[in-house]
Amino acid sequence: MAALSPLDPSSFSHPDLASLKHASLRLNIDFDKKTLSGSVLLDFTVKSKIDNVILDVSDLELESVGLPNGTQLSYSLGDPIPNFGSKLTISLPKTVNPDEELKIKIVYKTSPTASALQWLEPNQTSGKQHPYLFSQCQPIHARSILPCQDTPAVKFTYDAEVTAPAGFTVLMSALRTEGGSATSFRQPVPIPSYLLAIAAGRLEARSLGPRSLVWSEKEEIERSAWEFAETERYLAAAERLVGPYVWGQYDLLVLPPSFPYGGMENPCLTFVTPCLLAGDRSQADVIVHEIMHSWTGNLVTNRNFEHFWLNEGFTVYLERKVAASLIEDKVTAAKSRDFHSLLGLNELKETVEVLKDSSALTRLVPDLTGVHPDDSFSRVPYEKGSLFLRYLEDLTGGPAVFDEFLRSYLDHFKRQSLDTEQFKQYLLDYFKSRPAQAQALSQVDWETWLHGAGMPPVIPAYDTSMTKVVNEVLSQMAEEPLPAVVFEKASAFTPHQLLLFLQELLDLPPLSVEKLNQLGDKLKLNVSKNSEIQYRWARLCIRSKDTTKLPQVLEFLNSQGRMKYARPIYRDLYAWTEVRDQTIENFLKNEPFMMHVSAYTLRKDLHLRSEVMQTSS
Repeated sequence: MAALSPLDPSSFSHPDLASLKHASLRLNIDFDKKTLSGSVLLDFTVKSKIDNVILDVSDLELESVGLPNGTQLSYSLGDPIPNFGSKLTISLPKTVNPDEELKIKIVYKTSPTASALQWLEPNQTSGKQHPYLFSQCQPIHARSILPCQDTPAVKFTYDAEVTAPAGFTVLMSALRTEGGSATSFRQPVPIPSYLLAIAAGRLEARSLGPRSLVWSEKEEIERSAWEFAETERYLAAAERLVGPYVWGQYDLLVLPPSFPYGGMENPCLTFVTPCLLAGDRSQADVIVHEIMHSWTGNLVTNRNFEHFWLNEGFTVYLERKVAASLIEDKVTAAKSRDFHSLLGLNELKETVEVLKDSSALTRLVPDLTGVHPDDSFSRVPYEKGSLFLRYLEDLTGGPAVFDEFLRSYLDHFKRQSLDTEQFKQYLLDYFKSRPAQAQALSQVDWETWLHGAGMPPVIPAYDTSMTKVVNEVLSQMAEEPLPAVVFEKASAFTPHQLLLFLQELLDLPPLSVEKLNQLGDKLKLNVSKNSEIQYRWARLCIRSKDTTKLPQVLEFLNSQGRMKYARPIYRDLYAWTEVRDQTIENFLKNEPFMMHVSAYTLRKDLHLRSEVMQTSS
């Protein structure tokens, strides 16, 4: 990529010269053509004398570019770079000086293969009668929906009017008003481009509380309302820890299964996978995680995706604190927080092992020059980042002291984007007047923590009491035959203890098929509706090379698009040489139904050509 942004190796734009402050969208949804068409009026803050404006676009059909008064502007479009899009340079009729008004109107249409948009045919939805649209702009796919400065270094407010066929509900990452033929939206809090979101389908809503609705197709609405009934409780707990929720509304949209993430923290409208509908509220931690993004990520944002841990590491760290605060007994709460941290530590260890040939991506702050952010996505920023914050918490005197710092940090950087060096400097400045903390922080090996590959240099002394019984059962797994006490103890595990048990089994030699079947029957793993259990069970079946379980594994794989599950399972299946051809055949059959980011990354995992086969049906 040539002439990159000075603030972001994944963008062409130059917000150092002129920065987008507001966007007004007027869009029409066409399900037949699989396009969004209309216009955007971009309002800029000019910071330096400029003769042109540079934006990011990807596969957009530009009809006209001009000033609000109708004056047409000349523009040039750079050659497209695969997965990064093109550089749009708009020439201005005269030099514009700092603080002068600059607004540019662009009339355009998206491509049917826009990487941010998933167009579902009726048979891909629960109702099977009507099409469905949803977006996923993170990390750098907003440029396929609108011309913009597609970098989290820029934050802007927006309003929108969207028309859709009669009977369809339109939702966006903004406050919503229905009326007339179009649905209107306004987002008064500045957001980065990756938080722009849109969805449209035959949807219903149920109230979850004074500021929350859950939306889904009617087939899932009652299950969804029950599963997420405690949303307001989570919001209130979050506010007690980090301050007021500023976004007004907190709605949830339960998407069709092809959504590639557990959740996406779009402001006012969190997108979630239907995999969370376990029927026992056992995956509520995902909702707490997305709620915490309302502060860390949405309100305080990484400047670019090299500093992604400032979003995700902070959010995982806060998620576990809030979840623990909901437990009345403080001793149990502390043990529960540490137990979940240990689960995360196991995931981090596996990720570091998988990425050993790409070890640069195990750094907390990787260099993404020439690297697509989709290629760097892993558990590293989540778990290594959270672990680093826990280390700093312990170093500075524990939760009470560090919680005060966190509230100060979030207040100082609210509505801004920052990098790791700014976080570090603020932390050191905050504690410099406190000799004990300042002395402790002087011992931090910043270079290794931030830029060293592999596992962190220090692992906190987590309480392991909740893992004791799990380890006792694991120690007996090598016995022949398995003693009855294994099943007695394992049957009494909490859902999360069972997850740890299955995760640890993945690190041990493969189980014999006989032992595998005993576990599946006795612990009801074969029939579990919890997707986290289904995921680990599928991987254990692959490790044991139980061909009788292959249809069940593929059914789970094809029933949902969550990359957290799909990528490790596909990698495991690829390593099983006897089923490799069948695995690739299964992927190619299902690729047309996947979102761009899923197909793109899975092709790499399966060592197929890098060009993603773009089709929408």
